[in-house]
Amino acid sequence: MGDAGAEMVQIPGGRFRMGSDRHYAEEAPVRWREVAPFRIDRTPVTNRAFAAFVQATGHVTMAEQAPDPALYPGVDPARLRPGALVFRLGRGAARRIHWSDGWRYVPGAHWRKPEGEASVWRGRLDHPVVQIAHADALAYAHWAGKDLPTEAEFESAARGGLDGATYAWGDERRPDGRIMANHWTRTYPQDAGGGHGFEGTSPVGSFPANGHGLSDMIGNVWEWTRDYWTGSHDAPACCGSDPATLSRDPALPGVEIPRRVVKGGSFLCCESYCDRYRPAARQPQMEDTAASHIGFRCVVRDAAGAPANG
Repeated sequence: MGDAGAEMVQIPGGRFRMGSDRHYAEEAPVRWREVAPFRIDRTPVTNRAFAAFVQATGHVTMAEQAPDPALYPGVDPARLRPGALVFRLGRGAARRIHWSDGWRYVPGAHWRKPEGEASVWRGRLDHPVVQIAHADALAYAHWAGKDLPTEAEFESAARGGLDGATYAWGDERRPDGRIMANHWTRTYPQDAGGGHGFEGTSPVGSFPANGHGLSDMIGNVWEWTRDYWTGSHDAPACCGSDPATLSRDPALPGVEIPRRVVKGGSFLCCESYCDRYRPAARQPQMEDTAASHIGFRCVVRDAAGAPANG
């Protein structure tokens, strides 16, 4: 078992305003939420920490296993090879902006080779681990004696004590011109990289911590939460319906893979396209999906802090 108390920060809990009425529809409505006190990792889980987990347990991530054909009706089983989603977009690329621009399913991509067979992770030991599916993140958390945060816990911690602020540091995007998080700072998708010196993930703690002393709560990588996706964070479960079933993507009939909420935004978030490097931002992600911009961090709750969703 890992050390459940290493590099964690105590969050006092209490009431806060969750969501935003000024950005994307799935973030609304703003409502009061309450969380019990909990501890949360100071940074996302790194490649170094995840390697220790794999060495101790022999865990094989989902990206290293061939997908189950039963979960992907109509897909040629020969195409279901171990791999993960990788973002690749050349400089100067002129194309219509769509979520799929630059994304490819790359056989052989996994946490040790985050961009595929030719890539390595050893020079990025202190970067967030990526290419991690939800089950992989949960396995690490349980090994460490921890859990994944709920959406409300993550947002409460990300706000850093600034209730209702747009960003983790306040309402100004770049105070005094300073870039405060690892996000896409140039024209998306034509110009890769950012004015902060990083293309892709950055070592954890490279940007200012928030008011709770937490690093990378927005930007760098999206992070898994426990919660199943709903179209609004205020959407109630109806009539005893299964949250996992309700979370499925209606645009993919026959695909029965639940979706979870990811929070925090990533190095691909851009103010002109995906303005989601904010505490209120949220997106759905199929829980079996590993991608080069998704990682995680863990929490420890007191006895009263049981998770509410999923």
